[in-house]
Amino acid sequence: MALAIELIGITKRFPGVVANDHVELKVEEGEIHAICGENGAGKSTLMKVLYWMLQADEGTMNVFGQEVRFASPTEAIGAGIGMVHQHFMLADQLTVLENVILGAEPVHALGLIDFDEAKDHLKKVAESYGLFIDPDDLVEELEVGERQRVEIIKVLYRGAKILILDEPTAVLVPQEVEELFRNMRDLKKDGATILFIDHKLDEVLAIADTITVLRQGQSVATVKPDQVTAQDLAELMVGSELPTPETTESTVRDEVALEVSGLTVIDQDERVIVDDVSFRVRRGEVLGIAGVEGNGQTELIEAVIGTSPAARGIVTLNGADVTRATVRHRREQGIGYIPQDRHREGLLLPAPLWENAALGHQTQQPFSKGIWMDRQGARQRTEDIRREFDVRTPDVDVPAHALSGGNQQKLIVGREMMAEPSVLLAAHPTRGIDVGAQAAVWEDIKAARRAGMATLLVSADLDELIGLSDTIVVMLRGRIVATLDPATVTPRDLGAFMTGATSAGAA
Repeated sequence: MALAIELIGITKRFPGVVANDHVELKVEEGEIHAICGENGAGKSTLMKVLYWMLQADEGTMNVFGQEVRFASPTEAIGAGIGMVHQHFMLADQLTVLENVILGAEPVHALGLIDFDEAKDHLKKVAESYGLFIDPDDLVEELEVGERQRVEIIKVLYRGAKILILDEPTAVLVPQEVEELFRNMRDLKKDGATILFIDHKLDEVLAIADTITVLRQGQSVATVKPDQVTAQDLAELMVGSELPTPETTESTVRDEVALEVSGLTVIDQDERVIVDDVSFRVRRGEVLGIAGVEGNGQTELIEAVIGTSPAARGIVTLNGADVTRATVRHRREQGIGYIPQDRHREGLLLPAPLWENAALGHQTQQPFSKGIWMDRQGARQRTEDIRREFDVRTPDVDVPAHALSGGNQQKLIVGREMMAEPSVLLAAHPTRGIDVGAQAAVWEDIKAARRAGMATLLVSADLDELIGLSDTIVVMLRGRIVATLDPATVTPRDLGAFMTGATSAGAA
């Protein structure tokens, strides 16, 4: 079969790092081709080179048999390549139609946007690929899976025949993953070629026609799913067995570390986002919070850490009422925080790693000398994090934006865990990191809970949520609608509670 993509000797260097080292990749027309590898293996860099967000230092790129050199992603789109990013690039306040045509608006002779023509074209594209959605819906009212569908329609609207999907299942529940996979198979039937990055190896084996594994910037294997197991892929990626989050021992103690009573959060439009939520987390316990994104989990975590005010309710930390306390006070009293969005809340991207390692802990040892920052202590702690959590970087002086997303996440996790918090608020702690780093984070959480750390865990990875949690509560429309036993619930059952298909239940 003819090749849609052929990359020959692609090399991309950054200061102190070779991200892609003479990578070879062949993708046949009309196939679903997965790209796997550790964080820092060069997956995202390679896709950005293909989409021309980055220019390769060496190598040749052929698209549909023709050698190409683009000046921008716009030219890549013109050549039939579209990219759907992990973090959706949609304007919530606009309609589906307005988001899809943004930057590619058809115009009348008088220069006005021809919305009727645009809507007709969008409907034809959506129907031909089985991606049904109402063009007049506001994006802010869509579920996560529907938003992803809009992103896919957006690139198809522009004529893309090759789709790059970066971590497409990261924020989806199992039912939405199944729907995405059906859409991907329909796209394939209609002649589309799909490249996708995924850390969930069972998903890779379920949907891919071909799998290419990158390790340390090089392409080390290209295999068919029927030739390998998930464990084989893990060993190709990281040289170790496939990890599991399963916890076989109970470490829950009687002492309550975190108690939330009647917590209510109201947004600036006077909408109730968190509605009368109450729970307790004991020392040594992991309380998992499940829910489709947008159902109040984020606002709940923000109210507990103090970045968003609570309209009503009480937050008690180790027996002390901290409802009106500052974020700094809560941090100093032992709350660790792994935020949902590492770029917006977890890092100062232009700042060096040693400054980022101090964020949230700058008033405490080893970062503080009274009113002065202890730079030597900060650099040493960052070196410790780098070593202990396998943060791959030439040194601690590089800016945070120079790290891959997975290595940025490992820096944040290391920063929080090495502070030995009494309570950890962990929002998607392993999102975007590879199986080896994921296993390390799981083991760190397990070790800390054995030492008595209480953990409030929000995760879209339902296997992770079930494996690590002692109890799981489900949030839907800002309320806790179910309390479940991880020993008996399945990911599919959990997904049904999260989407409201199952109304309510108890362990």
